[in-house]
Amino acid sequence: MNISTASGPETGALSSAAAASASAGIVPDELTPEEKDLIQRLIRARRDIRKFKPDAVPTDKLRRILEAAHAAPSVGFMQPWNFILIESLETRQQIKESFEKVNSGEKHKLEGTAKSALYNSLKLEGIMESPLNIAVTCDHGRDGAYVLGRATMPETAPYSVCLAIENLWLAARSEGVGVGWVSLLDKTAVQNILGLPPGVELIAYLCVGYPLEFTPIPLLQEIGWKERKQLDSLIFKEQWGQPAGLMLDEAPGVPPAAQTKH
Repeated sequence: MNISTASGPETGALSSAAAASASAGIVPDELTPEEKDLIQRLIRARRDIRKFKPDAVPTDKLRRILEAAHAAPSVGFMQPWNFILIESLETRQQIKESFEKVNSGEKHKLEGTAKSALYNSLKLEGIMESPLNIAVTCDHGRDGAYVLGRATMPETAPYSVCLAIENLWLAARSEGVGVGWVSLLDKTAVQNILGLPPGVELIAYLCVGYPLEFTPIPLLQEIGWKERKQLDSLIFKEQWGQPAGLMLDEAPGVPPAAQTKH
């Protein structure tokens, strides 16, 4: 899917004024219609990637992707994330063994069910194939005992890390780089493999690299594992269960099928 937009001789370029503002680190209060459309299309073009090309991601692109992740909001401006870049085949093989063990258990749970064969056909990781793995962590002790805004909801620290991960994912997509989140892992085992100190938690293990393809729709939707829920059924007003009756128009130029997995 081509997510660029044509605007004159430079396809996908911001307007001159917007480009100047962007270079100065300034974003206007309201984006142009073309920029809004591009952001919406980028969000819908994100995919959970499992099949990768062996080509390494250039350092400048990787830096931009991580800078976007680091620009995420966080509770009390805590910035509790770290990014462990993993290229070692030995380390990745250990992670892969953890995946195989957990995945075997998941297959066993589905034996005899209608989805067993479909599950067995899925490729659920690209640990060895992708040129880079990134472990994203949460340092619960960052900034000490007191963090503004976290008192009654300490889980906002890992939630903040998830916002950084989404930024990373979208920035990667804008660079033509794919990301796949591997969640079928023994968390404690992986934390030990990576040498995480006490108080630092693994939040995500990501496979990163150029994908064989960005599919038009999410894989699980494509193979019939599950359909996307209708948005109206998920919007309530004032209290749980009360329909909001909020009719949203489809984003211009974005077909309903071109949506994301997570």
